[in-house]
Amino acid sequence: MAEQILILDFGSQYTQLIARRIRELNVYCEIHPFNKIPPITNQIKGIILSGSPCSVRDEGSPDVDISKFGKVPVLGVCYGAQLIAQKTGGSVMPSKNREYGRARLTKVDHHNELMKEISIDSQVWMSHADTIESIGDAFEVIASTPSVIIAAFRKKDEEIYCIQFHPEVTHTLEGKNLLRNFVVQICGCAQEWTPDQFVEATVAELKKKLGNDKVVMALSGGVDSTVAATLVHRAIGKNLYCIFVDNGLLRKGEFEQVLSSYHGLGLNIKGIDSKEKFYHALQGLTEPESKRKAIGRTFIEVFDEESHKISDVKWLGQGTIYPDVIESVSVKGPSVTIKSHHNVGGLPEKMKLKVVEPLNTLFKDEVRLVGKTLQIDPAILGRHPFPGPGLGIRILGDITPEKVRILQEVDHIFIKGLRNHNLYDKVWQAGAMLLPVQSVGVMGDERTYEKVVALRAVVSVDGMTADWSHLPYDFLSEISSEIINKVKGVNRVVYDISSKPPATIEWE
Repeated sequence: MAEQILILDFGSQYTQLIARRIRELNVYCEIHPFNKIPPITNQIKGIILSGSPCSVRDEGSPDVDISKFGKVPVLGVCYGAQLIAQKTGGSVMPSKNREYGRARLTKVDHHNELMKEISIDSQVWMSHADTIESIGDAFEVIASTPSVIIAAFRKKDEEIYCIQFHPEVTHTLEGKNLLRNFVVQICGCAQEWTPDQFVEATVAELKKKLGNDKVVMALSGGVDSTVAATLVHRAIGKNLYCIFVDNGLLRKGEFEQVLSSYHGLGLNIKGIDSKEKFYHALQGLTEPESKRKAIGRTFIEVFDEESHKISDVKWLGQGTIYPDVIESVSVKGPSVTIKSHHNVGGLPEKMKLKVVEPLNTLFKDEVRLVGKTLQIDPAILGRHPFPGPGLGIRILGDITPEKVRILQEVDHIFIKGLRNHNLYDKVWQAGAMLLPVQSVGVMGDERTYEKVVALRAVVSVDGMTADWSHLPYDFLSEISSEIINKVKGVNRVVYDISSKPPATIEWE
């Protein structure tokens, strides 16, 4: 990359949002832990210090030596601002009242480059338990709110800027202007990082890296693996060998539909029907992690077996995207396992292949933009995310072919209904869950005791947080009636109105 902004992560929940906002300005940026700073080369045009759940007053709190950044412009955000203040003669103390939520700027220095086009009375978002009470003599205040006198400040003779609010969240209404001022005006970035430029540079890099080597890649029908495979295919053509495994846990008709769409893209792909192997591996398992691991283990066995039928393969292609990379090197270290990631862990060691990940610098929305540049079918790019273990984690309890059949039929009615009512693209992800309970019902003159299904639809940007989708009552009524009338074995439909957090999008 010709130029970039470096973001140092101190553990804030908002760090990825900073990166997303800068990418929206067509400027490339990378997130690195504060304790693993890469060399400061001429390519790094600016450095942003993120927020943090820590206090700068705590012993052992995250720290960096900003003097090592030379003359590279620096922007400290919240914790980053407090750290700079503390290290340069200022004082940071606990806030009398936790400063959390919306605030208004009552003072703005419009002569300062960072604050240009930021309005008086502009809304900003505060989120900190400490506050900066004083700054060193080398600094000056450039913005205030009624309760925070030092809302923003700068060093008088250097390009060091600090703000105690979060410009990356949408609640800070002119936050994008502020970030543009820093990235474009102060750091001098050219805003040339576009999907077209990414495709051109990535294909050229892949050609150089892969040469005439063969690459094997598992495809899922999802956006990430499809875009990654298309990029590799652009670089090496038929030397890319794609494998699509039917684990028996896909949506109704998905195996045939996905294979057809991949052939339409010109990909060299082989479909493998392994339903029975997966059902056998899942037999009797009810605990979510056990099911995930059994599905992952069986997938590796099937993929490994098929890969060995291709001679002289040297590379494994993967659709890893940037959030996966960030989380793997988080400043917080290994987190508590909420659920096993569905990407194929351990595969490279087992197969002794080098790994190529053409999307590992992109966020999900950027992957879709690159896919559009590659002219991939909008039906593929617009697909809702679907979990790697598929219906295996949407069937609560043990898995049987009959339960899969029931859920496939329910899911098909729900997704088809969303499409027919022009609701599909207004929802980020939707699906049905088969619950391990039965309920009493009445059909005709007979009493029934059958299964319950839960419908789930959420709106989100990237899946990190999500709200339940407020689907029309008439639509939900129509879908419920159709499911109960057409799917034998189901007599009750419920709708999930939980948000993430505290709930997750999937039930397992």
